[in-house]
Amino acid sequence: MRAILRSIFSMSSSAFNTPRLVFKKVLAKSQREGDGAVVRRGIGRSELKNLDPFLILDHFSVSPPGGFPDHPHRGFETVTYMLEGSITHQDFAGHKGTIRTGDVQWMTAGRGIIHSEMPAEANNNGLQLWINLSANNKMIEPNYQELPSEEIASAEKEGVEVRVIAGGAMGVNSPVYTRTPTMFLDFSMMPGTQLDQSIPESWNSFAYIIEGEGVFGSPNSSPIVAHHVIVFTQGGDGLSVWNKSSKPLRFVLIGGQPLNEPIAQYGPFVMNTQSEIEKTIQDYHNCSNGFEMRLNWRSQ
Repeated sequence: MRAILRSIFSMSSSAFNTPRLVFKKVLAKSQREGDGAVVRRGIGRSELKNLDPFLILDHFSVSPPGGFPDHPHRGFETVTYMLEGSITHQDFAGHKGTIRTGDVQWMTAGRGIIHSEMPAEANNNGLQLWINLSANNKMIEPNYQELPSEEIASAEKEGVEVRVIAGGAMGVNSPVYTRTPTMFLDFSMMPGTQLDQSIPESWNSFAYIIEGEGVFGSPNSSPIVAHHVIVFTQGGDGLSVWNKSSKPLRFVLIGGQPLNEPIAQYGPFVMNTQSEIEKTIQDYHNCSNGFEMRLNWRSQ
């Protein structure tokens, strides 16, 4: 993938023949989640139930003694990107670790996992993205890919910086393997800069603004402010973004190949049919078919 940067004072039009435009914007409103945590949910709410292959996007904030105690998953992946603080994770297979500011954990729940995610510092916030798995990947063995901040590929040019969580931009690429083809880019733009980022035409894409305000898709569009999810039109070959404000802009740009499969979801279980959901609930309660270790495990 390529990224082209210009000053908005020298070039204000999009670099793409078919630029992606703003299709919809959704304010990620705060809600309670877990045990005393607050999340701004941008995807997975009534205004935007999902965006194939993405199921949920949460901007979470949590402090001790709250957190996300023992809970299960099946049939998808979670990507946790720490913006501030630290989260300690442990699961029923013995995996344990702490992800800190700038770190990424890419967890494939597959056939089943039970884990906890608890704050390790006073103030902790980050993003968690749920990515659906195709039918033939839903029952694979659980897996982790963990990237400390210093190992995340990054690049900077003309006042625009990118951290490449997945996919590629500005000539650098992430080592993360994405079973569902995905790009996850963290952009920071100084005032007066423009970014043109290519996106595969068949992919769905969206942005979430962490801080600041930006103009997306067309230079004549109205600025969009922090905590909005912006869904872009399909079929375009790339996205242009302008920071016309006097303050820095930070947002994540996320895109993925649609699975075009039916979704059956019951809380933390995501399958293709209702009968598969019922079987998953049965497996969970019977401690079988991926949940065998549930019976005797509790996080410490």
